[in-house]
Amino acid sequence: MTTPAQREQRATRRFSLKLPVTVKFNEAGVEKTAHTRDVSARGICFYMDSTVTEGSEIDFTLTLPPEITLTESIRVHCKGKVVRVEPQLAGGRVGIAAVIERYEFLAEP
Repeated sequence: MTTPAQREQRATRRFSLKLPVTVKFNEAGVEKTAHTRDVSARGICFYMDSTVTEGSEIDFTLTLPPEITLTESIRVHCKGKVVRVEPQLAGGRVGIAAVIERYEFLAEP
């Protein structure tokens, strides 16, 4: 039997992808590298070697592969807010989920 807390609440398709992502957080502009666990049009979940506070605003940049874009790879810069911080895993990685509030496509360098 499924409880209300166990029901799927996502409204958009989620892609399980391990992509490199550059994450900036806090006012000092600390920048870290991370790897995504999954990505959707409204959110992202990634693993990073340090933690961030739930509710924090973050900026992150990732490159969506052709499998997602159905054309060529596209770099995307996003602004969002951390909605969940998972307990630290073996190896010191922390799972972080964030909602995407704004995004823009970047020109290729």
